[in-house]
Amino acid sequence: MGEESQEGWEEKAARGLAFLRRRLNGEYEVDEFGFDPDLNDSVLMNVLRPLYEKYFRVEVSGIGNVPSEGGALIVANHSGTVPIDALMTQVALLDHHPARRHLRMLAADLVFTLPFVGEVARKMGHTLACTPDAERLLRGGEVVAVFPEGFKGVGKPFSQRYRLQRFGRGGFVSAALRTGVPIIPVSIVGAEEIYPKIADLKPLARLLGLPYFPITPTFPLLGPLGLVPLPTKWHIAFGEPIPTTGYEAGAADDPMLVFDLTDQVRETIQDTLYRLLLQRRSVFF
Repeated sequence: MGEESQEGWEEKAARGLAFLRRRLNGEYEVDEFGFDPDLNDSVLMNVLRPLYEKYFRVEVSGIGNVPSEGGALIVANHSGTVPIDALMTQVALLDHHPARRHLRMLAADLVFTLPFVGEVARKMGHTLACTPDAERLLRGGEVVAVFPEGFKGVGKPFSQRYRLQRFGRGGFVSAALRTGVPIIPVSIVGAEEIYPKIADLKPLARLLGLPYFPITPTFPLLGPLGLVPLPTKWHIAFGEPIPTTGYEAGAADDPMLVFDLTDQVRETIQDTLYRLLLQRRSVFF
């Protein structure tokens, strides 16, 4: 056991030194969106991985539904008061997909206005949730993730857990249709309970420029300790791809088609959430 542990530390030290050497020599690339895959894979994912593996003990199913190459659009439910679910999905795709695919997240404007957070988000491959950026990434063969519920989903009250909020106007469907990539519905169970939001201090939220200021059973009552998420058991299910090829030219501008596909994606995610909830033994195990 001691020898195995020593070998593990030696391997980690060697990887760390190799990373520093690459940084000092400038042997790394950053794309037009600010994504730094070397920093992401060598440092940032290592910070998130203990949360993923040990704390939330994330279980993944259907990840083979994400293609090994070419563009794809992942559409997932959003929850948890703090959007940790997006980051855990990113770890899932990198660590468990056979092709170790990077997930390029479409994030709200607020993310990129926050000091430090915005810069780190760029380094992780996240970009603004706008159609032009989404289409450029998809045409470039990237796996892109969108959470159509936005703040309405991530900040909803605990009493509405696992009830999908409105998906907006279906801009993500239009982007998929224009680029011809499959849509992968993703259902995440476990994130709803990490910070049960029981109230919202709206005046304080407006003062701070936030979409909401949550009150949970532990925050702000327990101070900084209340910021620790509850150790729930997670399941991330990647659904069957919904193809977007075979439609006539201009399909992306057909409001009825966009609405129907948006509704199909939403219903698929909601039905899967209900199925996973029936199957789970406990919130924590």
